[in-house]
Amino acid sequence: MTEVADSKKTKKIALVTGASSGIGLSCARKLLAHGYTVVLAGRRQALLDEVADAARQRGEDALAVACDVTDDTSVTALFDTIRQRYGRLDVLFNNAGRSGPPVEIDEIPVDEWRAVVDTNLTGVFLCTRAAFGIMKKQSPQGGRIINNGSISAHAPRPYSIAYTATKHAITGLTKSVSLDGRPYDIVCGQIDIGNAATEMAARMARGVPQANGEIAIEPLMDVEHVADAVLHMAELPLSANVQFMTIMASKMPFVGRG
Repeated sequence: MTEVADSKKTKKIALVTGASSGIGLSCARKLLAHGYTVVLAGRRQALLDEVADAARQRGEDALAVACDVTDDTSVTALFDTIRQRYGRLDVLFNNAGRSGPPVEIDEIPVDEWRAVVDTNLTGVFLCTRAAFGIMKKQSPQGGRIINNGSISAHAPRPYSIAYTATKHAITGLTKSVSLDGRPYDIVCGQIDIGNAATEMAARMARGVPQANGEIAIEPLMDVEHVADAVLHMAELPLSANVQFMTIMASKMPFVGRG
């Protein structure tokens, strides 16, 4: 029996936030192809429906649910739907995120700062809190939470204080969930991604500011490599965990001094 067939036999339930495009879409498709039932969450219902419809045409099991991760009521409704429909949750991929305006620190409106923090940090907390509540009460107990960190969880880009601050915070959140989840077989890991070829990263190919003030074109990698990495993390037994993984375009400016 193939690995894919084995996965389909188990029918694990996965939730992917920010699933309508980019990394979230690629990872959702990968999980679907390997037999997961995938709940697709995001703000744009029409785009989510397109992904879910395409999945069902391939014989895959997908559910599209509009959700604003910054809104406690919206997140509660999402997880109530998962609980009522499936009765459990095996994997949460906290992927939804946004960047802030690329401007000097003193020029960032407070509302923009709060919007980035609300999405990238509070949104991850709200989804994690809800998933934790399901995973510790379900039978069999436990589950896996995967957080989308970033290369920015290690080093900032110019003009990225809000994004960088939230991604550093995600590292602390990941460690806390890993520790507090131990009694319930809830494991938590973080994938730090650098220059995956998505719409969000398209500007890298046009040239972006560097730490030395230059503008430089940066290499990109196929986003499918990220999806493969997330699948690997998801497929591990709960007795094993990838605590932190960095996956990046090999020649992007990160290692060393550029």
